[in-house]
Amino acid sequence: MFELVVLSCVLALVIGGCVCVVWAARGGPRWVRGVAAVTIGLSRVVRGLARSSRTSRSGSGSSSDGDG
Repeated sequence: MFELVVLSCVLALVIGGCVCVVWAARGGPRWVRGVAAVTIGLSRVVRGLARSSRTSRSGSGSSSDGDG
């Protein structure tokens, strides 16, 4: 039950951040632009972490290099 509440809160924050990004692109107030900047920054961090995780997994014993 606790996990569902946490996941629901995270989902609400993500959706709210996306709404702020769209609103800021249309010229929203200053606080919306701030939330949008934080959202975009966090998305870059998550993307970088996912990319580094993906490259570390693919380099460990993958047979996609044509040797197999």
